[in-house]
Amino acid sequence: MDITSYLKRVNYQGPLAPTAETLHTLHYSHVLAVPFENLNMHLGRPILLDEEYLFEKIVTQRRGGFCLELNGLFAALLRELGFEVTLLASNVSNGKPRVLGPKFDHLALLVYLEEPWLADVSFGYSFAEPLQVNKPGEQMQRTGVYRRVRQDGDGMMLEWNRDGNWVRAYHFNLQPRLLSDFYEPCYHLQTSPESIFTQKRICYRATLEGQISLRDMHLSITTNGQRYEQELTSQDEYAAVLQDHFQIRL
Repeated sequence: MDITSYLKRVNYQGPLAPTAETLHTLHYSHVLAVPFENLNMHLGRPILLDEEYLFEKIVTQRRGGFCLELNGLFAALLRELGFEVTLLASNVSNGKPRVLGPKFDHLALLVYLEEPWLADVSFGYSFAEPLQVNKPGEQMQRTGVYRRVRQDGDGMMLEWNRDGNWVRAYHFNLQPRLLSDFYEPCYHLQTSPESIFTQKRICYRATLEGQISLRDMHLSITTNGQRYEQELTSQDEYAAVLQDHFQIRL
């Protein structure tokens, strides 16, 4: 892996030693620089869980991706820097009570340091910095308040506080996985008409002041708690938004 190019892609110039400080800063830099997006699915371009392909797309072409892509490549970077990383399979809740998606529909990371950390640079509006896996109670970040709730066996539910209410994000356990375990889910998510990714174009990026999201032709920009929304009216306008807000040129 060309570590220098990857770090330049995420605008990271800090220390490289495998420490909690490096992990936190690199994680936050990643979510600010690299958007969550599924545009290739709507361009008829297949997504491959291959590190060389992912590096070419995300770093060289300066594109984004969805969780299997972004967290898959981020895990490879962390390993190159000397971190011990395990891939975790999870089921996304999307905030619906007692409803979970299929297993392996989301990829998260467990990073072992003095204590284990949950890392995830590709879960939409969720946490911007790693969370302590073994810490009970609430964990506050600049993007919100989070907690993990132990469930059956070694299963855990990640939740975040949205407007005073605890909302389920996803269920996960600590069983180590391989990137190849996600090949079939990756194919399903980009081809099934039931997949949210095939139903609409999605592009999201965190900012220092909030977030920017583009869902089909609906643009939403949140800055310091204030939201601006706009319905785009043409594909030229859509392309301009991709370029201006996400630095994506298709």
